[in-house]
Order: sequence, then structure tokens, then C-alpha cells
Amino acid sequence: MPSKRSSTSKASTMSQAAIRKLVADSVTAALETQKATMAEADNSIREIPVAKRGNYKEFISCQPFYFSGMKGVVRLIYWFERTESVFSRSNCAEENKVAFATGTLTNDALSWWNAYAQPIGIEQANRITWTELKGLLTNKYCPRTEIKKIEDEFYNPSVKGNDLKTYVRRFQELSVLCHNMVPNNEKLMEVFIGGLPRSIEGNVTALKP
Repeated sequence: MPSKRSSTSKASTMSQAAIRKLVADSVTAALETQKATMAEADNSIREIPVAKRGNYKEFISCQPFYFSGMKGVVRLIYWFERTESVFSRSNCAEENKVAFATGTLTNDALSWWNAYAQPIGIEQANRITWTELKGLLTNKYCPRTEIKKIEDEFYNPSVKGNDLKTYVRRFQELSVLCHNMVPNNEKLMEVFIGGLPRSIEGNVTALKP
């Protein structure tokens, strides 16, 4: 892990109480986001009674994200997360997930899907599972090198220019993208505090469970 830098300028002018509150609030927000993400993923795999299964109109009413194939791995992961959340909220049947999800593809991503479906027919293409679709999209739009960069950034966070607010915001984004990499809340807090300058870190270690 890169060596920690000493705190100066902005960080040094913040009161200890303000620093502690900022860290406590950001860790709490990250934990809540991670918990919500995990709950949504759990809900998405629960068996839904046939009578309660939703249609495409209900799926769209839950405001899914659209994916164009641009902005790389981060945008695709957000699309995965949002789509699974919408599956849960709209009671989407397993056999409808691919058809509904691909209805939110646009531009390059839509062209890719059409090219995939054309040789075998749309009905056959829609029979693949959601997991299989995610794998196909990951292979297309998420080079392993990009995923590795995100993982490295998550495990080696650092405050740039003593800008704590930007650090907090980026850590919260990474905690969503990398939620499967953190075994528990204690580890998440450890990673967050580990990226702080030493003088600040020393003031917040008491926050660790």
C-alpha cells in the first residue's frame, strides 16, 4: 500500500470534531449502501409467485438505467446493479429478465445485442439467463485490465490534495462497485481509514469497531 502523506492545508484547518464527523458519516453511508446493495441482490434471486410476476410496463415504471456501451466498466457495473434492483422491485420473472434488460440497451450496446441475436433469432437469444447475459456484456465491455484498476484503487485508497470530500465520494462509489470484495463492515471501515493521511487516521481509529 502506498505510504501515507502528512496532512496539511485543508485537512489541518479542519477541527478534530469536523474530521471525526466527516469520517463517521462517510463510513456509515458506505456501510448502508453496501447493505442495501446486498439486500437487493438477495431479493433478486428469491422465488416470486407466478401470480405476482410483473410485466414490461412495471419494469420500466421502476426506472431502469439505460446502457449504451460507453463509459466502460463503471457504467456497466452500475447498470448491472440498477437492473437487478429493478428486477426485484418489479417482480420480474426469471424467464423475462433478458428480454426486459436488453430493452434498455442503446447505441453500441444495442447493435452488439442485435448482432448476437440475429443468427439465432430473438426468441432463442432471450432464452439465455441473466447471468449469461452479464457474462457476455462483461467480456465485451469490461477488459480485465480495467476491472483490476478498480480493485487496486479500492484496496489502495488515498486522499489527493487533502480533498477529503472527494475522497469520501470516490470511496462510496468504489464500495458499491466492489461490494463483493469486502467480507464485513469492519474490513470496509479498515480500508476507508487506511487511505487517510496519518495525522487524520490517528484521530479516527477509535471509530473502528
